[in-house]
Amino acid sequence: MPGLLLSALAMLAFAANSVLCRLALGAGEIDAASYTTVRLASAAVVLAAIVLVRDRRIIRADINPWSALALYGYVVFFSFAYLTLATGTGALILFGTVQLTMFAWALRSGERFPALSWFGLAVAIAGLVYLLLPGLTAPDPAGAAMMAVAGISWGAYSLLGRGASDATRATAWNFALALPLGLATSAVLPGGVDATRLGLLLAIVSGAVTSGLGYVVWYAALKHLATSAAATIQLSVPIIAAAAGVLLLSEPPTLRLVIAIIATLGGVAIVLRQRTATA
Repeated sequence: MPGLLLSALAMLAFAANSVLCRLALGAGEIDAASYTTVRLASAAVVLAAIVLVRDRRIIRADINPWSALALYGYVVFFSFAYLTLATGTGALILFGTVQLTMFAWALRSGERFPALSWFGLAVAIAGLVYLLLPGLTAPDPAGAAMMAVAGISWGAYSLLGRGASDATRATAWNFALALPLGLATSAVLPGGVDATRLGLLLAIVSGAVTSGLGYVVWYAALKHLATSAAATIQLSVPIIAAAAGVLLLSEPPTLRLVIAIIATLGGVAIVLRQRTATA
């Protein structure tokens, strides 16, 4: 029961990241670079405070600069992608790309997939391809490409962080190390800071609550979940984000997105199930 409750809270937090970002950027409440920087800063502060209270001292984690770079890549491309993408569309592209990145790494590492897993991969890829096909309801190509880069970055970050002895501490350091990159992005892009109070508030909530605290809750949930359950429950994130986009942001649901969600998440579920059975 604790695992299910914590997992539900974590999935709501992860889906809320898409909603908050779209709410802030879609309405022009803040520029994408500033949103990225504020999100990184607020997450770093909250996570550092949690680690400091828990450990009562600052302990240096096993710092991997590639992890910080991958985290920055995820956050910055995520922000800029949501300038044009709808909430559910962005979440599905992000999630699908993350899973495909991790599956590709598993194949490269020598893991053998049964025939049904290959079928699941084909269905998942077909779902994403269908979503991106040109048409009246197709997502913006530039936004879709940037969200795909964000997904690849998050997949790489997840793979790089698998061996961390303390996930919360490592995440705190990674956010802190990614922050200078966010500041540099804000400095080099023309236009400067363009933010309202609401935009800054949304970025702070995204960093401090749905990112920082969200990751802590998720790590706590993982202690109560089998690996297969942890992987499967994440399938809910794009669905929650899409529903929130419709209910909270008045984004019209499209048949294309519904079909893409069914195909992509269904294909991923098949692969996860087969990998668990093989293991």
